[in-house]
Amino acid sequence: MVKAMLPAFSGYGIELEYMIVERESLSVLPIADEVLHKLSGKYVSEVECGRLAWSNELVLHLLELKNAEPEPDIESLAVLFQKEIQHINSELELMGARLMPSAMHPWMNPRNETRLWPHDHAEIYRAYDDIFDCKRHGWANLQSMHFNMPFADDAEFARLHAAIRLLLPVLPALAASSPIVAGYQAGFLDCRLQNYLTHQIKIPSTMGKVIPDTITTRAAYEKQILAPMYQEITTLDPEGILQHEWFNVRGAVARFVRNAIEIRLIDIQECPYADLAIAAVVRDIVHALYHQHTAPFANQQAISTDSLVKILNDCIRDAEQARITDQEYLRLMGCSAPHCEARELWQHLIASVLSEQSVQPWRQALTVILEQGTLARRILRAVDQDFSQARLRIVYRELCDCLHEGRLFLGIN
Repeated sequence: MVKAMLPAFSGYGIELEYMIVERESLSVLPIADEVLHKLSGKYVSEVECGRLAWSNELVLHLLELKNAEPEPDIESLAVLFQKEIQHINSELELMGARLMPSAMHPWMNPRNETRLWPHDHAEIYRAYDDIFDCKRHGWANLQSMHFNMPFADDAEFARLHAAIRLLLPVLPALAASSPIVAGYQAGFLDCRLQNYLTHQIKIPSTMGKVIPDTITTRAAYEKQILAPMYQEITTLDPEGILQHEWFNVRGAVARFVRNAIEIRLIDIQECPYADLAIAAVVRDIVHALYHQHTAPFANQQAISTDSLVKILNDCIRDAEQARITDQEYLRLMGCSAPHCEARELWQHLIASVLSEQSVQPWRQALTVILEQGTLARRILRAVDQDFSQARLRIVYRELCDCLHEGRLFLGIN
């Protein structure tokens, strides 16, 4: 068992993205700027609300909720996030709108419905759109949780990066919530990530293979990852608008500006309690890997990126039911079985490396995910092969209610 701790860091950052939709039809509603204006009295990109903040995103139908400063204890954030969602929903109700969870809107047409953020920093979003065409799934139709884990120096960075890299491939097996796109089942439990794999492929150096290669120091990261990326974009971005570390969209990216590694492969869930349950489990298992509880650091670094990519692709398609047959990977995770489902690996990790104390606050959410399936699986079960917009509205209205009330999605009565 391992108690969640790392040396020398200041706290964690959680960023949750939500769609604004019309209250009755549930179609996307591009009014994020009006919501932030209502909160602050002016058109701004961010509004602080105590320990939390609301901010804009690329498109006008998205809002991001996050903790304003790093938090050493994320357990308290679920209640804060939930209260803030209810606050914003009360404001949106007056505007005929509400917030919608899950990682993709089930019938949005990005080509026709996308409106880019037009206010401060709009030049960044215009540059993205000019280069990548953002009126597409993978850009305009996605919602995720970004989880920032801090480090203090190169030694901590190398160990944290290796631990996170090892866990990335199986994140969709816990967090997939996007099984429906354009009104139909697209064949992937995590359609958001399936689109994410290629959304910025026009500049390959910004994505790599999504699973990052092993890296050991900040200097090496800047030379091997950031510098080639900036060089490749130069002809399309001569003014350097996009030449910042946030242009890197691998599944885990170094944010040296705040000494953190940002995990980007987690779909948004039905309520903050479920999101924070996943974040807490990821935090604690990464810490266990960091402290070499299942395998030495050198062995963690040695596994090939291609091996991890194969597991990631399987989990994007099948989520918790993905079959893992890579015995080297399973050994690194402390699992002696020759093969297993991804769900079984998560059960093994939670039982073998986490303490009862760390699991207890999140037991209800983890039990639902591990016994009834990822949110994606539960959504498909509720839809029951009826992909009519009428049925999708019933299911996603229930998801909206779950978000507002802070409860888990268990299907439709």
